[in-house]
Amino acid sequence: VRENHVYSVVLPYDASLETIQSFSPLGIILSGGPASVLDADAPKCDPAVFARGVPVLGICYGMQLMASLLGGSVCQAQHREYGQVTVIFPDRQNIMAHVSDASSCWMSHTYMVKTCPDGFHPIAHSANCPVCAMANESRHLYGVQFHPEVTHTQEGKTILKNFLMDI
Repeated sequence: VRENHVYSVVLPYDASLETIQSFSPLGIILSGGPASVLDADAPKCDPAVFARGVPVLGICYGMQLMASLLGGSVCQAQHREYGQVTVIFPDRQNIMAHVSDASSCWMSHTYMVKTCPDGFHPIAHSANCPVCAMANESRHLYGVQFHPEVTHTQEGKTILKNFLMDI
């Protein structure tokens, strides 16, 4: 985010909605992490984050959390993905604008989104993960299972820039 010259603040997952609102964010990114949203004590943000009307990008765990909190489902993947994975981008609009039909992305997950929440649709997939990215364009809510922030994701900078500058 900062490489794109965008001011950012890092807050813990349990930051109150009031704390988040005190920064008047123009967008929110929910990062990845080693936990499973299926665990009873999984880190969770206030679901009201998604109703603020600002764009939200969930990355890895952040996408799974978004799906889980908004009525989708998460399950253990049959095939854990770790490392370089070819991701197919059939929907190259909005957050996926200016990316290739397929690109090498860095995955690190044991769990995945099984069904998208109402109003969302898959916008990317891999051989083992049918929902590598999801979107609800009308609410400006997006999720990616892979890690766009690492250099191993070929077009990750483009995806992040799309979120930061265009969404």
